[in-house]
Amino acid sequence: MILVFDLDDTLYDEMSYVISGLRAVALFGEASFGWDAGQSLAFMQAHLLQHGRGKVFDAWLHTHGQHSNTRVATCVHVYRHHQPEITLFPLASKVLKHYFGRWPLYVVTDGHKVVQQKKIEALRLAPMFKRTFITHRFGIRHAKPSLHCFEIIRRAERCEWCDMVYVGDNPAKDFVGLNRVGAMTVRVNTGSHASVVARPGYDARTTIPDLASLPEVLGQWVES
Repeated sequence: MILVFDLDDTLYDEMSYVISGLRAVALFGEASFGWDAGQSLAFMQAHLLQHGRGKVFDAWLHTHGQHSNTRVATCVHVYRHHQPEITLFPLASKVLKHYFGRWPLYVVTDGHKVVQQKKIEALRLAPMFKRTFITHRFGIRHAKPSLHCFEIIRRAERCEWCDMVYVGDNPAKDFVGLNRVGAMTVRVNTGSHASVVARPGYDARTTIPDLASLPEVLGQWVES
């Protein structure tokens, strides 16, 4: 079997990355303008909880009377290029150690190329995986549900689709393409998509509450 994982909210808590990035921007504000980093982070977290990520930097800069498109762009740059303070879910670490050396392991993740690469580096994933695919490196058109990166894996491993397992969390895009070609798909109910009701055909073949249940599910598939 070929075991492929999503990244965000599958192997680690994506919100921890968001908070790490906001902290980096808060420290930038303190270094550049003297604004208290603790107060800035508290403001941005509160805005995030109430309004989402979209305009958090705009709102923060407005409170200091320093809003401009250039400063917002600078904040986005700091956020995307900071060194993330993130860690694997304990269960993810356990599962990866269990399968490392037994099955070929891969990552396929969507997102900004720099952001995703920095996450991969911060989580120290490279030694455990044969390859980590950031879909946007191949063009946004090859983001999930595109099978482009999965097809590269399939050819490299010389396997059939039924020999591939993908573990993800987002039913809007993670599973629908793979379901159609007969790959095994597992939805892990962690993160912001846990309560999302999937459209017909979009959900994984199997749903588990967390990665602790993955070995049992995979064992059943191997035996069947």
